[in-house]
Amino acid sequence: MKKSFLLVLYAVIMLTMLAACSGGGSGSGTGSKGNGDGGAGTATNDGGGAKGADISGEVVFLTNRTDMIDKEYVDYKKRFEEKYPGVDLKFEAITDYDATLKVRMASGSFPDVVLVPTIPNNELPDYFAPLDDIEFSDDIYFKDLKAHEGKMYGVSSGGSTVGIVYNKKAFEQAGITDIPKTYDEFLAAAQKLKDAGIVPLASNFKDKWPLDAWVFDVPTLASQASDHQNKRAETDAPYTMDNAYGQSWSILRELYQKGYLEKDVNSTNWEQSKKDVASGKFAMYLLGNWVINQVIENGAASEDIGFFPFPVDNSGQAKAPLNPDWFYAVNKEGNTAAAKAFVQWMIEESGFDDFAGFIPTLKSKEPKLAQLAEFNSYDPAYFEPAPPVDAATQIQNKAQIDQAGVVQEFVLSSDPQKVLDKVNEKWAKAKKDLGL
Repeated sequence: MKKSFLLVLYAVIMLTMLAACSGGGSGSGTGSKGNGDGGAGTATNDGGGAKGADISGEVVFLTNRTDMIDKEYVDYKKRFEEKYPGVDLKFEAITDYDATLKVRMASGSFPDVVLVPTIPNNELPDYFAPLDDIEFSDDIYFKDLKAHEGKMYGVSSGGSTVGIVYNKKAFEQAGITDIPKTYDEFLAAAQKLKDAGIVPLASNFKDKWPLDAWVFDVPTLASQASDHQNKRAETDAPYTMDNAYGQSWSILRELYQKGYLEKDVNSTNWEQSKKDVASGKFAMYLLGNWVINQVIENGAASEDIGFFPFPVDNSGQAKAPLNPDWFYAVNKEGNTAAAKAFVQWMIEESGFDDFAGFIPTLKSKEPKLAQLAEFNSYDPAYFEPAPPVDAATQIQNKAQIDQAGVVQEFVLSSDPQKVLDKVNEKWAKAKKDLGL
């Protein structure tokens, strides 16, 4: 959306909040150790470049990791300020990150370091400083995904793939001796788990955001292409029963109808699910490798948690997406020198990628997560993300389509085609209104 639209959005939301002062609100949110030498402070550019002596003053990082406040971030602050004694590093955590940050950007005031929200790449220079002058110790993944006119405005906080995170003891209890390599084998394994009194797959349906895997990743596997979100801009009806979206959502609908998800999908709980997968009450997640450490933190032994590619079809060939996580960006009106130093430090020295179970952004760094070695032993074909097409993002924002919400409707509806018809109508209208 353009800046003018963001300002209108801000005004509408502020009026709504005033009108609803007697009501309440809700939101939800979730989620590199190297040899950095402070290279962020070695160059200047039109985004407010840095020199070593300028790395001082207050820097605020607006994070989605509410769980790290007063914990890991305390250590990050101590270590970063030891390296840059003139900096006062602060952390602010929010839920409903994307929507909340957009409102703050529309107001004209937001922190020094943020995670890039869902705006078209051509709007990145309106808010953020170029980051090309950060001298990382090695090449990085995904450097072209948040770029415009040859300049990089976002650095991925880490990478991940998506597959089946599973409890090995639950599989053993259900008598599953071989990892499923086809969709039919996956269904058979799910039935064995159900028969053993184990919930086969934790969907976290009610929490909704975990369903993003069915919006982005499973369609990539079904179509064997990562540009399906971009291709939506080429049609008035991007959601059909026989394309990647219909195929993906129909799989989840089948799992629901066969009783392979939680007993009551409308009352699932994300935090509790991690404990249940750790204990073996639930057997599997369809999520990224980032969740593995969280399951271990909730009581599982590392050796009891495994990871394998999701068999989306019966071909027998393992397939997997390779995804960036949130991208760091620097407010061009903020303390850019110190902010860039912090971004580099997060990638190279903080240890956040190991803590989060990420594939490191630095290409030369090997991931420490043991389960990734198991995953790669199945020799999956990886699909790297395609750079976003601004037209698709503009239509998405204009239509305000909550794709994970559409997945919920599709799965529960007695007539899923009507759900697709409704969302296609919204898409086509937004596309027409934008003149695209």
